[in-house]
Amino acid sequence: MKYRNKLTIINHWLFFDLYLIKAKPIPHTSKLLFHMDPQQELIREQQKQSWDKFSPGWKKWDSFNMEFLRPMGEAIIANLEIKRDDEVLDIATGTGEPGLTIASLAPNGTVTGTDLSENMLAIALANAQAKGIANYQTVTADVCELPFANQTFNAISCRMGFMFFPDMKLALEEMYRVLKPGGRISTSVWSGPESNNWVTTTMSIIQKHIELPHHIPGSPGMFRCGKPGMLAALFKQAGFKNIREEEIKGDIDYKSFEQYWEIMLDVGAPIVAALSKTDDETKELIKKEVGELFKSRNATGEAKLQYASIVIYAEK
Repeated sequence: MKYRNKLTIINHWLFFDLYLIKAKPIPHTSKLLFHMDPQQELIREQQKQSWDKFSPGWKKWDSFNMEFLRPMGEAIIANLEIKRDDEVLDIATGTGEPGLTIASLAPNGTVTGTDLSENMLAIALANAQAKGIANYQTVTADVCELPFANQTFNAISCRMGFMFFPDMKLALEEMYRVLKPGGRISTSVWSGPESNNWVTTTMSIIQKHIELPHHIPGSPGMFRCGKPGMLAALFKQAGFKNIREEEIKGDIDYKSFEQYWEIMLDVGAPIVAALSKTDDETKELIKKEVGELFKSRNATGEAKLQYASIVIYAEK
């Protein structure tokens, strides 16, 4: 099968993460001029179903994934300069971080975690209870129609969610609306595929053997926001100021190829979807070739792959 470029390959990695309102929204005075079109709403529903379905895998590997994502969370928290009485919104909270850590820094305030997936939010609440964090709450909500009044929050965090929002401009308008004047926001997204071989190690082999659907440029995807300056420009367009960005790079230690493969199958919705389209023989061949590529990137016998992320900060 003929190869396509790596960016096309990796944009099929759609760990969809958005937010669906179940309860009646709190009235607010915003005047949204645009709403998501039917195709974007369909993507949102698919994202919700995907996150709900794979939430057991995220619960299983929560400690591993939170350690993996910790540097980006720490950068977000440092940017936000959390105060003890801050009201904070953690969008795409998933299993709870960095919202839970932020809650521990704002004992006189409240952290509200939002997500599309009720199953993921249930894990987040369980984590809060296990850690004895009482000032953390969750709301099932769509980032493009946040159920909060204008100027509610002092700060907003969003770790690894932006690239999956069907309408990023509308999401930013909503974040801007619910932030108080002078409010701070910080978010992280993945850099380009060339800097994230923890993904390309698997997806490049899958793409070699399985014909993947054509990717529509600009649609939700793993590296949709990976170009430096791209997300910062959207923040500026939405009215934010004092915008800055940095790149964070590091290694992920999977301990072994078998654990890497297990994690990918437990949390990687697009991998599972792609493999479901082929026979057992091809699945075994894909695993074999992924293993060979994994080992070639660890010539000294380690089990590490690389990641890179862009972290954005801005103020209202």
